[in-house]
Amino acid sequence: MELETLDSAIAGCLSGSSRIVFVEGPSGCGKSEFIENIAERAEKSGATLLRAVGSDRERAVPLGALRQLITSAPAGTLPQITPAESAGLVRVEAMHEFCAALRRLSTQSPVVVCVDDLQHVDDSTLQYLLYAARRTRSARILLVLAESLHEHTSDPVFGTELLRLPHFERVRLERLDRAGVAELAQGYAGLPQGDVFIDGLYAISGGNPLLLRALVEEHRATPPAHRSALPSPKAGGPFTQAVLTCLHRGGQATVRLAEALAVLRGAGSVESAGRLLGTSEAAASQAVHALNAAGIADGCGFRHPAVGAAILHAMEPADRAALHRDAACLLHSIGAPSPVVAAHLLAAGDADARWGVAALRDAAEQALADDDVSQAVACLTLAHQTCTDDQRGSAIKIRLAAVTWRVDPGAAEEHTWEPLVALRAGRLAESHMTSLARLLLTQGRVDEATEVLDRLADVREEGGGHAPNAMRGTTVGAQFGYPAATGSRAVVSISKDADGAPTVTLTEGAAARPAAGMWTVPATAEGEVAAAAAERFLQTAVLTDTTIEPIGQALRTLVHGDRPDRAMPWCQSFLEEADRRNAPGWKAAFAQAQAVIMIRQGNLRAAEEYATMALDCLPEKNSSVFACAPRSILIYTATAQGRHGAAARQLNHPVPDGLFRTVYALSYLRARGSYHLATNCFHAALSDFLEVGRLARRWGLDRAVVVPWRSDAAEALVHLGDRQQAEQLVMEQLAMGDARNARVRGVSLRVRAAIAEVSQRPRLLAEAVDELRKYGDRLELSRALSDLGQAFQAVGEPARASMVTRRAWHLAKECGIESVRERSLPGHHSRTAPAQEDPLWTADSEADAKLSDSEKRVAVLAAYGYTNREIALKLYVTVSTVEQHLTRVYRKLNITRRQELPMNLQLNMAEIA
Repeated sequence: MELETLDSAIAGCLSGSSRIVFVEGPSGCGKSEFIENIAERAEKSGATLLRAVGSDRERAVPLGALRQLITSAPAGTLPQITPAESAGLVRVEAMHEFCAALRRLSTQSPVVVCVDDLQHVDDSTLQYLLYAARRTRSARILLVLAESLHEHTSDPVFGTELLRLPHFERVRLERLDRAGVAELAQGYAGLPQGDVFIDGLYAISGGNPLLLRALVEEHRATPPAHRSALPSPKAGGPFTQAVLTCLHRGGQATVRLAEALAVLRGAGSVESAGRLLGTSEAAASQAVHALNAAGIADGCGFRHPAVGAAILHAMEPADRAALHRDAACLLHSIGAPSPVVAAHLLAAGDADARWGVAALRDAAEQALADDDVSQAVACLTLAHQTCTDDQRGSAIKIRLAAVTWRVDPGAAEEHTWEPLVALRAGRLAESHMTSLARLLLTQGRVDEATEVLDRLADVREEGGGHAPNAMRGTTVGAQFGYPAATGSRAVVSISKDADGAPTVTLTEGAAARPAAGMWTVPATAEGEVAAAAAERFLQTAVLTDTTIEPIGQALRTLVHGDRPDRAMPWCQSFLEEADRRNAPGWKAAFAQAQAVIMIRQGNLRAAEEYATMALDCLPEKNSSVFACAPRSILIYTATAQGRHGAAARQLNHPVPDGLFRTVYALSYLRARGSYHLATNCFHAALSDFLEVGRLARRWGLDRAVVVPWRSDAAEALVHLGDRQQAEQLVMEQLAMGDARNARVRGVSLRVRAAIAEVSQRPRLLAEAVDELRKYGDRLELSRALSDLGQAFQAVGEPARASMVTRRAWHLAKECGIESVRERSLPGHHSRTAPAQEDPLWTADSEADAKLSDSEKRVAVLAAYGYTNREIALKLYVTVSTVEQHLTRVYRKLNITRRQELPMNLQLNMAEIA
């Protein structure tokens, strides 16, 4: 139909009758293409073509479009614009002269005047065009005007007057329907023609021909390997560029409305968009209709997310920020959810201190509920920047530090400095001191936590409140400790002892029992009770910012108890959960805990893997004090494996200034001391071990199950020849309650044997082996076995020495402990391993199943070099019974001598101890 109108108009012009064709339609739906078709046909027919295109930027320039028409005409045929007319003075005489010139030109050849984007043409030119339309009816002149459907000229009289003219005809262009889209798509070679793809084209383009072509071309330009099954426009691509073109062709009102909808996103409506722009609802509705008519929008939302993103990107940053700020204010006033309001405040980079801070804090908590840590951090950061109240600012910083721990422990540590400065200046409210102390303890910063507790005690004493040096606890389920066995809630109190060290007491129902502090563990005598309570807590614990520390406390209770393997499944479960929830800081903490467990079991390779994982979770070049914890593991494992160069490289990493005010200093100094000990720097080693002891005592963390610094220092003293001081330290450690722990006792006995008379060493070391095997620490067990082999050699028992030494060598090989292997059998490395083919060294479940428990008890003791008489005394049986058991063991395992007995039969050593 449109083509018939086009042909009829041109034919009428050629035959000598004037015609006016008014073309209207949404942006991108073919108005300009229609004009181009007329121009092309006019030129082919020999007509004179005059062209002009309206521009929103030139709308205020008087006679700007008329100047285009004059310029496109043959030179000298149309009158030039005078300076007075350029200034906006339109004279009837000038319009009459222009029409006369047009009529003269039409006597030479038909004249076709094409004006596109009429809605942007200046008012002065519109007067000329209307005058010409009225006074050229009998001339061979075709006037073609194209205007956007929902954006009209500023002169309401213009359109009405045209309608009154008899030679006026209107052409309405529309978007393509789905059939039209499918037909157009068929014209492109290689384009999918399935219903799903065509539906996608139609849904995204809305049938707008310009947008459709751009979408098709963008799809075709995408390399086949990267094409999706459906059309997938990208922000900044041809499709969104075509959208922006349509918007600007539609006028500034349409652009601003589109910007408002892009900013409001899903919260947009005609009413809200109008209020945001400060326009009437009618004006906003008209612009929305224009967007829908063009196929850009569907209702108050865009047909594809890339459209909104492109519109926002095209805005000036300052304008975009201002619009987001206004949107936040508008949405807050109508009661929109805090996350929606906060999103606009973040986009604006600014917030109203009166209501914006509260909205941001509330949005942060809701983001955390969805594990969106980056959004929570962004909200709290902006809230702090905007906050004008010092106390609220400190509270936000403390919360920000707790939240940031999920992803970056280093940044979390930095966030506490501002509250600490406020504390030292006397500007931190008492209500914030408790949370700050708790947070500092969570970060292991014991010195600073003690400083906060001191200030809190002073404030309460001055105010006549709670007793000095006390920070009342909270419900354990929310903060610290474990659920009570009875189902009641336990309560934790944090206080300071006589030496100023922070301690934690857990009260369960009416009965109080001592419980671990933040970084220590329960007394060894109560270890099983505490371990059971810890496991009950872990069974119901939910990983959050407020439970991360009690979970860590519960894990430490298990790790430093008699069975560190009990912590492994819990630790692994939380590690995996942290990974799923995209919390690398938490993942690093649990990976570090797993590394400690592996150290306790003597699995150096696994410990190294977990420590590396922990470091990999942290941002590059992380300088947090927490990063020193996994680095300590790497120093320790590399040293134990004889890779002193690798240990030295870890030690060369810069140490944060605050490290030695945190609990991480204990593991770092111990690892460094072990390196010094292994590299014969005995004085440096002793200094590090004694510093561990000094800090541990100062902080109330002097527990041998955590840091057995006394036996470490004693080893260094033995090398320095000070056996008296060494013995004093070892005996002191053996007298502690923690000596009930098998690992502590085993290590202590091993070091004590180095100080004892030669004749006493086998007995002490055999007992150490018993304890360490019971505990399951293969690293310390291999060391004790190696020492036991040397002790047997020293007392003239080479056969027993050889057997035990071989066991030590194999165990050290399994653990990767090069130093022990070399000390056990110098010169023997993995390629020349003695008795490597010994099948009974790797005693499998089949061999284990062949023996009764009584036979296994005898076999294990015999494998470790005990004589038949010693076995009889230890097991309270006769020598004859031992001999009978051994005879049956040899027969069942098909061996003939003690040296072939397996070392790793599955047996609970507690039954032998």
